[in-house]
Amino acid sequence: MTKCDILIVGGGPAGLSAAYSAARKNARTILLEKDDSIAQNIRTSGVSWIDDMKRLEIPEKYYNPIKNFRIISPSKDVILRGNTPKSCVLDVRATYQYLATLAAREGAEISVRSEVQSVISRSNKIAGIVANTPKGKIEFDSKLVIDASGFNSIVARRAGIVHNWKRYGIGAEYECYCDDIDPETWILMVGDRYSDAGYAWIFPISKQRVRIGTGVGRPESNSDPIEKLNSIIESKLKPIDELRNIQPIEFHYGFIPNEGSRKATIFDGLLLVGDSAGQANPLVLEGIRFAIEFGRVAGEIGANSLLKDCTRESLQEYEKFWKQRVSSRIKSSLKVQSRWLKMNNESWDREVEIIQQMTIEEFLDFIKAQFTTSKLVKLVLTHPRATARQLFSIILDK
Repeated sequence: MTKCDILIVGGGPAGLSAAYSAARKNARTILLEKDDSIAQNIRTSGVSWIDDMKRLEIPEKYYNPIKNFRIISPSKDVILRGNTPKSCVLDVRATYQYLATLAAREGAEISVRSEVQSVISRSNKIAGIVANTPKGKIEFDSKLVIDASGFNSIVARRAGIVHNWKRYGIGAEYECYCDDIDPETWILMVGDRYSDAGYAWIFPISKQRVRIGTGVGRPESNSDPIEKLNSIIESKLKPIDELRNIQPIEFHYGFIPNEGSRKATIFDGLLLVGDSAGQANPLVLEGIRFAIEFGRVAGEIGANSLLKDCTRESLQEYEKFWKQRVSSRIKSSLKVQSRWLKMNNESWDREVEIIQQMTIEEFLDFIKAQFTTSKLVKLVLTHPRATARQLFSIILDK
């Protein structure tokens, strides 16, 4: 048996950030990652936002800045140009391994190739797990388990606490070499040529490297995103036809929950964070910024709760914090997403026309799910275009 204060399952941004802050509070912290290395398998396109990365102190060398946003629908092609970069595309592997370095430097122990086999429960409290590791099968006895295992929520599911996600997105992408691309512009493509329940994308990470992918929503669609992606590239659908010498270097595939956050993310001896908790923006299915921020909060509050036996009550501050930050925004985003999933090609053209009417600031707030009631009310009352006012009214549910 190996004893620790906090056991973290999952070596993604949420788990690594939790390990960093827990170890920084002098809690004996162990993190288990089932893959052979941190970020061995990339499951995200890495889109995020520069202001969040700066606030979270992620060095600029780990992301490519984006200032222009192009949206293509069946008969529309719109580009919104910014004066300064606002979005970014992360070097996902380098970013995750940087987060691992921060955690290790603070004293967290990291065990790769370590997979959960069963969950230990005593007196209705999660008390640890049994895992297969490179050192053999080990029973980890912990005061708190943090489930940062991503989409699978492996600890909470094995404990019978949460259900499988019923609505989710599946994404497939190639990271490619291209002879020459615009590194400052990312592109979203919508309509059934690209996805019958989702969208496709082109996200640049340098002048000659780009991620080309497509995503589909379940249960709205049963289509295979890999087949769709290959078809888009082979058919050279716009704007693929603008790229020269597309050569795949990596293939990425992943799942992300798409039904909002879990109702409860704290239990006696257990805390959920990141995709395990459903902490993602439903509009473009991005959540790395939330994973890092709430992971750090989870580790800190988890360490503070050790003196109170890590009961649900002692973890309340964590759930209160993240719900105040993003719960209402996630719910508002789901309203827009529900609208998008029902759209046909003509509807997408009209939606892109609405987006074209937005200022760059309005679009960024919209796509980031930065919805505040006061801001939306102002847009509904004062926006010069009736169609845009209607979209903002949907978010307000008016």
